[in-house]
Amino acid sequence: MLTATKSPLVSTEWLAERLESPDLVILDATFFLPNQGRNAREDYLHSHIPGAHFFDVDTIADHRTNLPHMLPTGDVFATAAGQFGIEEFTTVVVYDNNCFMASARAWWTFRAFGHDHVLVLDGGQARWQSLGLPTRSGPESVHPQQFHAALHPGLVRSFLQMQDLLNHPGAQILDARPPGRFAGQEPEPRPGLRSGHIPGSRNLFYKRLINEETHCLKSPNTLEQEFLDAGIDPHKPVVTTCGSGITASVLALGLFCVGNEFAAVYDGSWAEWGQHQDAPVSIA
Repeated sequence: MLTATKSPLVSTEWLAERLESPDLVILDATFFLPNQGRNAREDYLHSHIPGAHFFDVDTIADHRTNLPHMLPTGDVFATAAGQFGIEEFTTVVVYDNNCFMASARAWWTFRAFGHDHVLVLDGGQARWQSLGLPTRSGPESVHPQQFHAALHPGLVRSFLQMQDLLNHPGAQILDARPPGRFAGQEPEPRPGLRSGHIPGSRNLFYKRLINEETHCLKSPNTLEQEFLDAGIDPHKPVVTTCGSGITASVLALGLFCVGNEFAAVYDGSWAEWGQHQDAPVSIA
């Protein structure tokens, strides 16, 4: 197992120095929204960090539901992780090429299944390439290992748990969607969903956590202020949500950076809440 800082982030320099480490597995977890018109797997095959394998959030998911990229069962995740060559003490570094979508989701998924030796490449592939660091094309070889998955239920929230949370006035729910969707002023990209947000939730668009010039997360002090400005105490329990559980994980990553290591993600997010006619909705 490689030694890293307590931060969930590693720099491009840190990773570049360790590309050949036998104790390290790199995963490209890039994900694009349907309206972005890009294929993440094809992008990976065209260009990726040397040694990286493609982590597909739509494939490594629970296919027993019609909800998108829901957390898989432990057995499914253990099989996928093992096929990447990951075992108990492997250090995993995940990155993406789309503003932490879905490197943060992959990071959260590993933690949700009990693997804490997981880090996120700060700035992702965009920063890696801007520094002129090497890339490769095509698939990478791998030596499968045995991986054991043990769910950490404290990091995940279900629909029923979110309903119960509404009975607790002090609960903190933070929504990562753009302000227009949160306020119900812009339509949801998925058909059949109502507009609005979970009553009592606050809004912090996930891109506010990212420095546009460096593609990295902002400093911990700046992140903390973003949470405070959104009406959230980042040092108390927080549940994050979004459209389908992807960018909610970016908020969870940001909260970890300021010391809140146990922020939970509402896995179904608005894709689930918005389709339930009995679930209350607030507008504006």
